[in-house]
Amino acid sequence: MIGYPSSRSGSANPPAVEAVAQKCEDDDQAWHVCPWPTDHATSLEWQWSERVLPYWREQSAYAECHDVKVAIEMHPGFVVYHPENALLLRSETRSNVGVNFDPSHLFWQRVDIERAIRFLGDFIYHFHAKDTRIDPINAGFKDVLDTVPYDRVADRSWVFRSVGYGHDIFEWKKIVSALRTVGYDGVLSIEHEDALASPDEGLAKAVGALREAVLAEPAGDAFWAG
Repeated sequence: MIGYPSSRSGSANPPAVEAVAQKCEDDDQAWHVCPWPTDHATSLEWQWSERVLPYWREQSAYAECHDVKVAIEMHPGFVVYHPENALLLRSETRSNVGVNFDPSHLFWQRVDIERAIRFLGDFIYHFHAKDTRIDPINAGFKDVLDTVPYDRVADRSWVFRSVGYGHDIFEWKKIVSALRTVGYDGVLSIEHEDALASPDEGLAKAVGALREAVLAEPAGDAFWAG
């Protein structure tokens, strides 16, 4: 779930969600990412206070009644797109609101993934294993805010890649170690969106990389510390 109550026509939202979304005046919603011009900051404050928080307070309470956890995927273009505003949403709703941690959306925002995992801790309810490669040539002159279609790989500042093809195995070892450090023992769900690899080969490469990175056995006793 991405935390974005859409009211577009033809929405696939369940009726209960769509009823809330229809309260919005406009079909298209934009979540501002900078405070200037100053109307951006004013608009963002209104969005959170009048749309985001009322919606998610209601939905998190409903989910809690049914013993359901809500995992918001941090994604640029939506209201929750990095760890800090994910934590803000949780602090203003219920303890059943956490994140689906997809590092591929944070890599290109130049977020330190290990630090982000430690920052969110046990608020991580699910994990997507997907990589991102930042193109040093294209990003060098237009940075990473890129609207070029994903299939034009040679023209983009960054592209999604299979695990190990955007960042080396040492980075992924740090990631899985950080997840273990904060107590995450859930699924590493491989998501294939690599425009340079077939689904079968991308999946196989990701599995191979994760097998090398993941610590599969429970940690032993720290006998050396006694």
